[in-house]
Amino acid sequence: MERIALITGAGRGIGAATACELARHGYHVIVNYRSDTAAAEQVVERITAAGGRARAVRADVQDAQQVARMIADCPRVDALVCNANVPPPFAPLTEMAWDDFAGKLTGELAAVFHVTRAALARMREQGGGGRIVYVSSLSADLVRQGAIAHASAKAALNVFAQHVAAEAGAWGVAVNTVAPGAVRTEGSAAVRTPEVEAELGRASVLGRMLDPEDVAAVVVAVLDGGFRAVSGVRIPVDAGRRVLT
Repeated sequence: MERIALITGAGRGIGAATACELARHGYHVIVNYRSDTAAAEQVVERITAAGGRARAVRADVQDAQQVARMIADCPRVDALVCNANVPPPFAPLTEMAWDDFAGKLTGELAAVFHVTRAALARMREQGGGGRIVYVSSLSADLVRQGAIAHASAKAALNVFAQHVAAEAGAWGVAVNTVAPGAVRTEGSAAVRTPEVEAELGRASVLGRMLDPEDVAAVVVAVLDGGFRAVSGVRIPVDAGRRVLT
């Protein structure tokens, strides 16, 4: 039976790299995106050109109705990767409005709540045995100037994932979290100067920043059957930064 993987926010960055890697491992990939149709279609083209199977599905995962339609349109859901990210405001608390702070937290949780709820129900109907991976961030464990909203949202995501793992285990669904450090993506391009990259490289054992493919490889490994007895854990992917801190 063909395995189907749904990846949210898969039009670029870590999501796109994960989509391509999952397709390479034999999954039929659902490339979810919110607005950039061209980017999502390019990911599908890369997958199909390499002999894989994929299709792009537009849906805002913060919207329960759009998520319900997306899941209903999937023949089955064997793997779910919650990667969609809500851009955070970066500012000190004293200069941040409550609406901006709350918007990041509620957006982050809505983006995983609706799709997890719908996909988990589908996995139960299928007889269980699915896999869910949340893409979080090491920011939840770090204190950086201006990152209070981002870090708080990722910390909330980590706790959410643990509770999902506790509930989903009854149906044989393994739930884990992958927490990357600094990654070269379109989202980090604005602050990723050569000086910043060099500094981050010096702060890691491997001496470099991560590429999206580095994170994708870990996500796919966690989705593999070899991890069937692992659930409720958070795996840091930081090029060894923690060893030096």
